[in-house]
Amino acid sequence: MNISHFSLLNSHFKVMDDIIQQLLNSEHILIASHIAPDGDAVGSMIAMSLCCRALNKKTTLYNESRIPAVYRFLSGAECIVSKLEDSEYDTAVILDCGDFQRIGNWKAERSIRESEEKDELQTRFATVSWVLKHRISGFEVRVSNIINIDHHATNTRFGDFHIIDTDACATAEIVYRLIRRLGIPMDKALGSAIYTGIFTDTGSFRFSNTNRAAFEICEKMVSAGVDPYTVAKHLYGTYSLGRIKLLNLALDSIELSHNGRLSMMTVTSEMFDETGTQSEDTDGLINYARWIKDVKVAALIQECRNGEPLHRKNKNHNCPSQFHVSLRSDGSVDVAAVAAAFGGGGHHTAAGFSIEISLAELKAELFNLANSG
Repeated sequence: MNISHFSLLNSHFKVMDDIIQQLLNSEHILIASHIAPDGDAVGSMIAMSLCCRALNKKTTLYNESRIPAVYRFLSGAECIVSKLEDSEYDTAVILDCGDFQRIGNWKAERSIRESEEKDELQTRFATVSWVLKHRISGFEVRVSNIINIDHHATNTRFGDFHIIDTDACATAEIVYRLIRRLGIPMDKALGSAIYTGIFTDTGSFRFSNTNRAAFEICEKMVSAGVDPYTVAKHLYGTYSLGRIKLLNLALDSIELSHNGRLSMMTVTSEMFDETGTQSEDTDGLINYARWIKDVKVAALIQECRNGEPLHRKNKNHNCPSQFHVSLRSDGSVDVAAVAAAFGGGGHHTAAGFSIEISLAELKAELFNLANSG
């Protein structure tokens, strides 16, 4: 181990110990992740909650989106709420979000509050905290400290404490390391959450982010009682009829750029209406576009509103609407850079962004990028 790597490792442990101390000093902890949550987001949230509860801390799990049915088998998924009732927390742990805006319709502002008590010199002292305000409802939440745990290279390093490890296969890997450093024993519930986070974010160990730790950690989770077959059956074994119908419509929507480098799949509000499906049913659809021969980048365009499907009767796709675009690359194209150009972010091979634009204009922009590249 060289000196620079040793220094980096020590720095990493120092930050983790600071985060552990913050958690130990907290009584009520808010745990949140990004809208349209994937397996890593849900698994990391549940694992972090179980960890905090093992420390006898009160936790609130929040996600603005509905939790996909395939992840509801995880113990603790039923505790995730889409609306907050409490207005004050000691700590907020934000997981798997490259930017604070990814948690949904919230904005975070620094707040300085004077204490009602006086110290020995009879002078007031000020404490710095955060005020989180929901853009639609106006509901405000006060948080003393924000912990940012993520593995995206485009992370903006928001909050007070950060563990951003771009070498981690998933945010669940980082959460596992935190749990191990705390000395909390692993059980089946905790192991299932960690296993699901890593298993899904590595594409069942098929994606380029699959590292040695992915296999080592998942082996430990199996030793803790996790059944890989049961997890895989929940994640991939059962689909609703509506999801199959949505897949059929999505496959029919696939278009290729002139040079064949980009495949584009579109899911509109009308498709959701016709099949009786929701945003969660698009999980994994982009892979069909990515598997086409000679395709370098796949894009899934999903019509959205505030991170959820927009069910509207206006079928004029020349009118502006809200879209979320997921991007996947075979490794030859840095889709994180593409997403960043549209205000999004992610990884070299998997990224995304949200945009308000007409569908026709959005397609034209993406095709122009592909054909000029």
